[in-house]
Amino acid sequence: MADRVTVIGWDGSPLTAAALSALRAATLVAGAAHHLALPEVPPNAERIRLGSVALAARRIASHRGTAVVLADGDPGFFGVVRVLRAPEFGLEVEVVPAVSAVATAFARAGMPWDDAQVVVAHSRTLRRAVNVCRAHPKVAVLTSPGAGPAELGLLLTGVHRTFVICEALGTPQERVTVLTSDKAADYVWRDPNVVIVLGGQGAPRPTGNAASGAGHTRLGGWLAGRPAGQREEPRGWALPYQADRPTEPEPPGTVADGSTQLRAVQLARLGPRPGDLVWDIGTGDGRLAAEVARFGAAVIAVDRNAEACGRASATAAALGVQVQVVHGGAPQVLEDLPEPDVVRVGSPSPRLLAACVDRRPERVVTHAGTRDEAEALGRVLDESGYRVECLLLQSVDLDTADWSERDRTVVFLLCGSRM
Repeated sequence: MADRVTVIGWDGSPLTAAALSALRAATLVAGAAHHLALPEVPPNAERIRLGSVALAARRIASHRGTAVVLADGDPGFFGVVRVLRAPEFGLEVEVVPAVSAVATAFARAGMPWDDAQVVVAHSRTLRRAVNVCRAHPKVAVLTSPGAGPAELGLLLTGVHRTFVICEALGTPQERVTVLTSDKAADYVWRDPNVVIVLGGQGAPRPTGNAASGAGHTRLGGWLAGRPAGQREEPRGWALPYQADRPTEPEPPGTVADGSTQLRAVQLARLGPRPGDLVWDIGTGDGRLAAEVARFGAAVIAVDRNAEACGRASATAAALGVQVQVVHGGAPQVLEDLPEPDVVRVGSPSPRLLAACVDRRPERVVTHAGTRDEAEALGRVLDESGYRVECLLLQSVDLDTADWSERDRTVVFLLCGSRM
């Protein structure tokens, strides 16, 4: 086993005294090609070009001597430290950090980043990274070959975003480009790069070296990854009738699709989470779509009624969340939508439900007003290879002044889980 392992972060600036001391004593140095070309690397040290960090860790574990691993930016932030410290290698490491690529990218853009989401995009996570970009107004994407600015732009078709693309940070080839997401596929980008994705409700504008114009001045926040200066969110699921007027009750005679209690159970069955794309088909006033977005999922809300689409957009704006509203009739309009992870279908028909399950979401939630309708929808799910759960839900709204019944809702809730 190596006597000593030091991980050194490099951001293009001169190495610190601690980093130079560790590097000069190294008998093995691992890093990318541009790291191994640094003049400070001892000429007699064994050199390992990093491809697979796990393979390099095995080599280091079997090395007798002192090892140094060079990495871009802060190696403890989505970097090599996690792999090197894995129990199977038995390595104890010392870390000499540098400024992370994400921090440098936001500095180049002249923007704060405590309110940003940070995601890693590679072949397995690209779609989920894009969904985070759909759901949040400020996202930093650490890209990889085949999952870079061009691919991000192509998958964001239909959603307007601004890209601040920071290439080869800390090197003589450094370049910062600001353009709209629909233009990113027209260029070839250097690796590695960081893409800052901006857009949607309350999105700031890049300033400083990246672009001209004033950015938004907002109060600081207290929790990383949350929009700064955002008002306190209403507590709980299935918000009251008006999100901006929380004391206003659900109006009597509300259709089952809008029932507060039904929405609460639908949310529980949908289980939205960051990285998901959720379809809300027949969104109505968009209350469920907006609440799904509060969980950090990306949402596409679809309705054939233009007035309903307007209400859905207003509901999302009132809650300060990102919802892409699509006006059009289903199932035809679904053909151009990106692949969903989970789907909620309001006002369903067997034909519409079949069109949704043809896209093979992980989970589908819908409801019916009668047992015959529930059985027809259940057959569609079952014949499509989904495990079907059906619940008969009854909610009774009581007036606590005299405990009399004000309203009663009875509905069949169906949930299909892909097997």
